Amino acid sequence: MSVRLTARPLSIPQAWRELEGPGTGAVVVFAGRVRADAGPLGRVLALVYEAHEGPALARFRALESRARRRFGVTRSVIWHRVGRLRVGEVSVIVGVASPHRAAAFRAARDLIEELKVTVPIWKTERARPVRRPRRPRDRRAGRSAG
Repeated sequence: MSVRLTARPLSIPQAWRELEGPGTGAVVVFAGRVRADAGPLGRVLALVYEAHEGPALARFRALESRARRRFGVTRSVIWHRVGRLRVGEVSVIVGVASPHRAAAFRAARDLIEELKVTVPIWKTERARPVRRPRRPRDRRAGRSAG
């Protein structure tokens, strides 16, 4: 088991190496990345992640224990970045190793879904404001057109 909150970049190859081991018939790794979504604040340039570290790590451990009991996971990684992440950077890696593929897929899906809902990690968008075109003024009436 490997749980981590870090300001350093996350490594998919490192997560893969931590999941290798005897009896592992399936390895599933999910990596979440910062997207350049367009929202009400404008185009996302970065996300800032903050976490309540002690409770977040405790919740990661509880999720890992649940995955072992419920899905027969033999190894797992639950890693999340904190701090400012630019578009394209990996913000979270969840990985599991299991004797069988069906259990590995179910466990990985369950871990990421539960993490998003139950772990005290918050994100704030940093966006480039959308520039709205100005309406031309109607000079005859002294009012905006439209």
